[in-house]
Amino acid sequence: ASVAVVVLIFVLASGLKGRDERAHLNVCVLVLGDIGRSPRMQYHALSLSRHGYNVTLIGFLGTKPHQDILEDDRIDILPISELKGLTVGPKIFRYASKVIFQTFQLFCVLMKIEDQGYILMQNPPGLPAIAVTWVASRFRGNQFIIDWHNYGYTIMALTHGQNNFIVKMAKWYEKLFGCFSDHNLCVTNAMREDLRKTWNIEATTLYDKPPPIFRETPLKLQHELFIRMGSTYLPFRPSPDVTKEYMELTAFTERNTQTGAVTHSSGRPALLISSTSWTEDEDFSILLQALEGYYFISPYILLYCTPQCKGPQKEYYKKLIDSKELQHIKICTPWLEAEDYPVLLGSADLGVCLHKSSSGLDLPMKVVDMFGCCLPVCAIHFQCLHELVKNEENGLIFKDSKELSEQLKLLFSDFPSDQGKLGIFRKNLRESGQQRWDENWDQNVLPLIKEHSSEGQFDGSR
Repeated sequence: ASVAVVVLIFVLASGLKGRDERAHLNVCVLVLGDIGRSPRMQYHALSLSRHGYNVTLIGFLGTKPHQDILEDDRIDILPISELKGLTVGPKIFRYASKVIFQTFQLFCVLMKIEDQGYILMQNPPGLPAIAVTWVASRFRGNQFIIDWHNYGYTIMALTHGQNNFIVKMAKWYEKLFGCFSDHNLCVTNAMREDLRKTWNIEATTLYDKPPPIFRETPLKLQHELFIRMGSTYLPFRPSPDVTKEYMELTAFTERNTQTGAVTHSSGRPALLISSTSWTEDEDFSILLQALEGYYFISPYILLYCTPQCKGPQKEYYKKLIDSKELQHIKICTPWLEAEDYPVLLGSADLGVCLHKSSSGLDLPMKVVDMFGCCLPVCAIHFQCLHELVKNEENGLIFKDSKELSEQLKLLFSDFPSDQGKLGIFRKNLRESGQQRWDENWDQNVLPLIKEHSSEGQFDGSR
């Protein structure tokens, strides 16, 4: 025990080491996950760069990051390997070996990078990132900021159960080391209150807000996207028995090749989108059950797309989809480049969100993106959803497949007219004057960074 105390004192005292006078202009943004699938951390990096900070973005290179990240001279991506740990032996030892390997890798990376004024870390995943980042920040004398997107232990509990030993240890770990951060951000007021009451952690609420790339898509760009997607995915192509002279056709749009004018196709299908990662916190079967009861009243083809489909339950749900006989409904599961995803959202008629927070305290970013495109949503109910979705104002909230099915019938009863509820919701979103990411970030995070940047040096103490 005495050795541990000596080590702890050494770690804390080592923060008093001299700093490069320019270090406060350097920020490390850390996610122990796929950078390309961590939009909020990418937005953080871009906002920091916009204000003159040099950013080292650390994470896994799986999905391609957004083009703005790749082209920004102030942002350097430092990839780390997604270590798996041992492949044999009891499950708990395999998991422990993975944590140990990641600990050594992450600590070495954080100690080798250029002097930083701040480390901004995403949680979850926080094991072992929170503890490693805290220790490294004490050695290097920089500020340590945690951005709480959710609780890691509640996500683990979806798979292992709340009473599992590993889940209980993860909760203890998250509470202990989460208290050591210098500053905290979180995604909802509900999470801010829970952090304060349960773990005595003070945080600033930074709601997810859409960047400018999420907006309604002009018809010309819609047509270009549908042409590209039609070359790979059959549901985007026009009916084979439909031909029009001097017209370039898709299932949704048509372009006059002589004038270049683009219009919606008459009798076009409704485009329903639900972005999913095929994970345990989204019950996709709810939507499938709702769609099964939909075709009885609909004369239209309903196209359901799932961009971003890359998760552990993908194959299970693909088999479930194939087993369904859905009349008047075509289901498409394309993988989209980051640049095409907002264009597709801005072309859609309705979004459906099946995300149920593991903690009940975070909000679905996919709905934030949809609202940025003025796209109304139907979203499944959970504890703090009201902080984002206003029922009967910008969308509808449902509790089960039966309720969702009734909502689809209601919203598409007069499609494609814009005079019904769907049109009213879209009009409300257009007139809401919703805040964008840059303005939101400048109000809530920039003052926090500037406060310590102006000091020019940080002494390592809390």
